[in-house]
Amino acid sequence: MVVRPDAPLQVVLTGHYDTVYPESSLFQTVVTRADGALHGPGIADMKGGISVMLAALEAFEQHPEAHKVGYRVLLSPDEEIGSIASAPILSQFARLGHVGLTYEPALADGSLASSRKGSGNFHIVVHGKAAHAGRDFAAGHNAVIGAARIAEALHGLNGRRDGVTVNIARIDGGSPLNMVPDVAIARFNVRFPDAEAAAWFEAEVARIVAEPRHGLHVHLHGLITRGAKPFNAAQQALFGAVRDVGALLGQDIAWKPSGGVCEGNNLFASGLPNVDTLGVRGGDIHSEAEHAWPESFVERAQLSALILMKLASGEIDGRSIHAAMTAPLETA
Repeated sequence: MVVRPDAPLQVVLTGHYDTVYPESSLFQTVVTRADGALHGPGIADMKGGISVMLAALEAFEQHPEAHKVGYRVLLSPDEEIGSIASAPILSQFARLGHVGLTYEPALADGSLASSRKGSGNFHIVVHGKAAHAGRDFAAGHNAVIGAARIAEALHGLNGRRDGVTVNIARIDGGSPLNMVPDVAIARFNVRFPDAEAAAWFEAEVARIVAEPRHGLHVHLHGLITRGAKPFNAAQQALFGAVRDVGALLGQDIAWKPSGGVCEGNNLFASGLPNVDTLGVRGGDIHSEAEHAWPESFVERAQLSALILMKLASGEIDGRSIHAAMTAPLETA
């Protein structure tokens, strides 16, 4: 949805309607728990956030200065699998905006996510040579052993660069017990704090893949799907403005780093400062205990509506915040 694309200030609002629960999951309904929390699939991540976004925009449209702000809304179907298909649209929207608002749930304690690590998903395919394990064992080249050794080398990258973690998630492969296996696949995820760390990781993986392995052929597949989102000058200014708006509503807005990733990473990578945890307060996301607190729907809708109003009035200077994206990152 695109509203007032010619307005002097442009805001990008994003969210997603996919969840991690398979169609066959028995976790299908929303109920109210004994403690008052809403319990259901995607209630926090992020059906609740979509509700907050809608309510905030409906309230903002009643503001006398709403005409000064245009906005683009993208609800994507693939955030939980890395936004592979929606990434080009996220990038296009980001380049047309001044600030971004994304409706992932707040962190478990109600805080916003400030800096975020980047993420990439990869798999390494190892081809060997099959052989009979009894009659001709020496003629075989064991792909499973090759994949295991590669996985061990990748795991060894942990602790070598601050903030970089490599998770070996799965090794596929194998054969009947009387056969030397000829194919195996090592699958892994990486998290990193900045572009320099990502470049270091990619160089290390290339080195590991290139190491000679007698009788084995090794191929790397995958990519970094979301760049890191550091807490730079623009982010600091935007978060400060959100904190001030929260104070007007009696809401104590705090933030802290997160190792998770979301569409906010994509927006930042394309030059758009953004707050990406403006959705409901809740917890236990990606589990069958997922829940959201009903009162947070109203709180967060009020927060976003007032942010938009302050952008329209100029009390939050969206253009200056956007310009600060080119300022150097401050270090403690």
